[in-house]
Parts: sequence; C-alpha cells; structure tokens
Amino acid sequence: MFKDNWIQVLAELERKGEPCVLVTVVEHKGSTPRDSGTKMLVTEQGCYATIGGGHLEYKALQLAREMLMQGEQQMKVERFNLGASLGQCCGGMATIMLEPVVRARHHLVLFGAGHVAKALVHILATLPFRITWIDEREAEFPAELPAGITRVVSDDPVAEIDDQPAGSFYLVMTHNHQLDLELCARILKRGDARYFGVIGSRTKRKRFDYKLKERGFDEAALAQMICPIGLPEVTGKHPTEIAVSVAGELIAAYQKPVTAAGAPPADEREAGTNETASVRA
Repeated sequence: MFKDNWIQVLAELERKGEPCVLVTVVEHKGSTPRDSGTKMLVTEQGCYATIGGGHLEYKALQLAREMLMQGEQQMKVERFNLGASLGQCCGGMATIMLEPVVRARHHLVLFGAGHVAKALVHILATLPFRITWIDEREAEFPAELPAGITRVVSDDPVAEIDDQPAGSFYLVMTHNHQLDLELCARILKRGDARYFGVIGSRTKRKRFDYKLKERGFDEAALAQMICPIGLPEVTGKHPTEIAVSVAGELIAAYQKPVTAAGAPPADEREAGTNETASVRA
C-alpha cells in the first residue's frame, strides 16, 4: 500500500484511525544511508518508505513501536554514531526525530456482547482504544458501532486469541462460564497480556483458580488474571455503572508503565473487588 509515498500513507492511516509514528532524518554528517529530510512511517505491524535500512532503521523501528505500545505522544530525538554505536560500515552520524502523528490507541479484545459489553464499548470508544469485539451470536451486536471497533462473529472465539497482537488488553465477559474458562486458559497460555480481566464474583474467581491450577497454571500465572473486575469504590449493579467502573480500571492499566513483557508489574496491580461484576455480561 503506497509503499514510497508516506504522505498518501499518512492520509490513509488517519482515515482509519490507525496509530503511527513519523520518523525523520533531521541531521546527517558524513556517510549515512539517507540524507536529512528522509522520512518513513511506522505502525504496530507495518513500515512505509525507508530511512535507508540497516541497523539505523532497525533501531528506529524498535523505538517507534515502543512509543506506540506505551501510548507516548511526545516527540523524541535520537542521535546515532553509525559506526561506533550501530556497527554500520558507512560510519557517519545521523539524528532522527520520532513524532507520533496519529493518536496512539491500545488494543482491547472484548469477548461477549451482553449488556455490560454494550455499555462499555460506548465509553471506551471515547478513550485511546481500538477494540476487537468477539461473540458467537451475530444478533447480539448493535446495528451500528462506534469508530475504532471491529466486530468479529466467530464460531470459535478461543481460537481468535492466537491472532491478537502482543501486549493486548483482554476482557472476558461472555454468556457462558465454560467458554469464559477456555478463554482464560488460552489467554494465560499466551502470557503476554497487558491487562486481563474476567467479569464475575469472588466465587467464580475461586472456581476458575482451582480449575486452571488443574491445567497446570501456577500462582504467578493466575495473578495476571483480574476477577472481579472494576473499581472497588463503585458498587452499583446497573450495566452502565459496571461499565464505568471497568473503564476506570482500564484507564489505570494503560497509564502504568509497560514492562518488557508488555504487562504492568504484578506487584503494582491489584485485582478489582467490584462484587457487582458478577452480573452476567
């Protein structure tokens, strides 16, 4: 898609609301792969145009995707000695600017299209999220969806987990407890969720902990699963009240620093205690 025309690519990314970072060579000295003014665009999965390849471009891609993962909005400037620090044979000096030009959004995978989920997506659509919304029941989805939400009707929701990008947020709130359990096992097996919440009561949590331990998951793995979900201060039972509570917890999650594994440190995160989350989605 528009491989060399970054302006055309940027317009398309803005139309889709896909976050990206514009990388520009702002200064060069000596022998460098490309001259000042050269640009490329970096998304979570793609790269358009080039700043010359080699280790410089690799480092630029790495830095840009870290910015996207962490939702950074501030411009960065990085200077490289291509020979001494990057081992490139051209040996000059290059300074690059990394500029987020489309608002970064966190990827949330939402399982279940019940009352709480329907209330939640309208709140999350106003926040920096792009949402993959998955359910087996096509009729449960609203006729119109807010921008940034992709509806997936799937006969096998568990299999959909394998195709999600690393560092995704996950919310499990289906109409079926057994399906919830299978989804939990697959998400824990991946081990790279930035946030992983399951709607339900403390009783459901205990039951799931027991069954997941039978499948070989240890305490460290189970500590990544939040159940009940939501802010403990919110005790209402209305779907919108629960949705607001869960949205608050998600905001707190994406505002925390990201570890190398893509998830907030377990000892910095406490499971929500919103007992009203036992209301079925």
